Amino acid sequence: MVKSLQSTTTLNNGVEMPWFGLGVFQVEDGEEVINSVKWALEHGYKSIDTAAVYKNEEGVGQAIKESGIPREELFITSKLWNKDQGYEETLQAFETTLQKLGLDYLDLYLIHWPVPKQNKYKETWKAMEKLYQDGKIRAIGVSNFKEHHLEDLLTEAKIVPMVNQVEFHPHLQQKSLHEFCKKHNIQLEAWSPLKQGQILSDETITKIAKHHGKSTAQVILRWDLQKEVVTIPKSVKQHRIHENADVFDFELSEEEMKLIADLNKEERIGPDPDDFDKR
Repeated sequence: MVKSLQSTTTLNNGVEMPWFGLGVFQVEDGEEVINSVKWALEHGYKSIDTAAVYKNEEGVGQAIKESGIPREELFITSKLWNKDQGYEETLQAFETTLQKLGLDYLDLYLIHWPVPKQNKYKETWKAMEKLYQDGKIRAIGVSNFKEHHLEDLLTEAKIVPMVNQVEFHPHLQQKSLHEFCKKHNIQLEAWSPLKQGQILSDETITKIAKHHGKSTAQVILRWDLQKEVVTIPKSVKQHRIHENADVFDFELSEEEMKLIADLNKEERIGPDPDDFDKR
């Protein structure tokens, strides 16, 4: 059982990654992101997930610096944007990300999307492997990769990705992908675990939440953890950041886990990774 905000999963290279963190997608750079990250860190969060395309890496870096928490106690993730794919481009984009964050290294760096039309992710991965071998990143991985993207990547990869961050929630459970990742010891991580609020009024989840004296959001986040999926809910409200993390004092029964699993529709709110090629 995941017992606290500090609980970690061991990645396939031995690095410890927190099961729970704060995502900052669509959080405005400056005061909004600085406050969100500081509130999270003050409350005991150790993991912060950003990306080049979020355009808030500088604010995240400032919040980390101002928090006074030793760097080695934190787990910081960022992601490479689509236009920066390619070997040399990746090396350059990584340096820009480090500079904006004001950090000497990253804990996790992800290829944000496979962008199959570009057909550059294998070349990009070679650069990620170099950065990892040079000690500039503690773990490397991908985001939004389907099984066939991973299978293709693994034909040439020297290092198996440590993480695959994908859209994951009760309406999109990607069971086959989850099994594939388990088989290859790739940690699945959920973005948009609450489906951007669209499942918070679901009757089944509401009933389970009432039984436990919890919110529907807390039940969904607890379900993620019991599915062994790392989760990074986003919020810019202090009370919600605290509330999201209050999921370590109860456990869902097997029956409750199954009831939520039965809600699966394989329904996305984000783009299909096979088609998405925004630069």
